[in-house]
Amino acid sequence: MVAVRLRLRVAYDGTGFSGWAVQPERRTVAGELTAALDRLFDPATGLTVAGRTDAGVHATGQVCHVDVPDEQWQRVATARGAGEPDPVVLVRRLAGVLPPDVRVPSVEVVDDRFDARFSAFRRHYRYRITDDPAGAPPLRRFDTLGWPRPLSVDAMAAAAPGLLGEHDFAAYCRRKPDATTIRELQRLDVRRDGDVVTVAVSADAFCQAMVRSLVGALLAVGEGRRPVDWPGGLLTRTERSSEVTVAPAHGLTLVGVDYPTDPAAWASRDAATRRRRDT
Repeated sequence: MVAVRLRLRVAYDGTGFSGWAVQPERRTVAGELTAALDRLFDPATGLTVAGRTDAGVHATGQVCHVDVPDEQWQRVATARGAGEPDPVVLVRRLAGVLPPDVRVPSVEVVDDRFDARFSAFRRHYRYRITDDPAGAPPLRRFDTLGWPRPLSVDAMAAAAPGLLGEHDFAAYCRRKPDATTIRELQRLDVRRDGDVVTVAVSADAFCQAMVRSLVGALLAVGEGRRPVDWPGGLLTRTERSSEVTVAPAHGLTLVGVDYPTDPAAWASRDAATRRRRDT
């Protein structure tokens, strides 16, 4: 069977999902996407995601890949009267079979050197908080954390540089057996726009609960419970710190994943990432 590899950008409201990964008797993003793809292709195989998100976490720029039979790709993605398959046709067809809290804004044909997980070299997240005494606005209640006390963005921003760079983030991660917690944190910006505080976080990769733990540490600094140098000081720990509160999931959104622009670099990036994950 000749297969076509498709790169999908996926957006979802995580409120009603038990995370990305398929779980028995639970509603998941991968479960809904697989069901939709199975309605259009037989079979669609190898669904692989850039990074699994936890229950309640949203995405506007998630990326995954899937392999579909070429013959079926030609049939499913070719508009009536057209001679060649068009990815936009598949975008429309997926919109017709996916639930309203999941969308695939774009589809791209790639070669089999592309791996949504291992070819990526950077992930970007945003965490939204409001310290408005009234709480989150009704239309943003599912993607914005309402914080009951005033936050000093200056203090949070001053704490951020101490976390940048390559470190062992064991204090901020839920450790998995035989998995490294060494990550390169490339961006940690804290900005205020009126009553909304946004934390922008970028890294080569993240371990489980890392972003929400970083936000939790910054919140402790922002409300004055911890000094500015406290979050960076936790990097000396070799185990998960019980002092760090994991921020709630609903304020977090995966907004983008970066890949090499040259397809020839996908395989080399894949190999380098796998080596690093095994160390």
